[in-house]
Amino acid sequence: MIRLLIKVKPGSGKDEIIVDSGNNLSVKIKAKPIDGEANEYLIEYLAKEFNISKGNIQLEKGATSRLKRIALTMEQSRFDEILKKYRK
Repeated sequence: MIRLLIKVKPGSGKDEIIVDSGNNLSVKIKAKPIDGEANEYLIEYLAKEFNISKGNIQLEKGATSRLKRIALTMEQSRFDEILKKYRK
């Protein structure tokens, strides 16, 4: 299981994953932070981008915060390969 700290920016003009040089993840999503809509959208977006099922993504902490802890059920090596395409 992979645990990530992600800074989420809801209400953005486009969906985008950014990985900086320190391997910190930021995710911009179009969904507004109203009634958990952004959290649901975030999980759907990450599932699509990482090509895993929504059931393999859990929001562990930060349901009402922009800083979220997410758990992914996938191989570390596969995750590392996926992150390469998002590095800026």
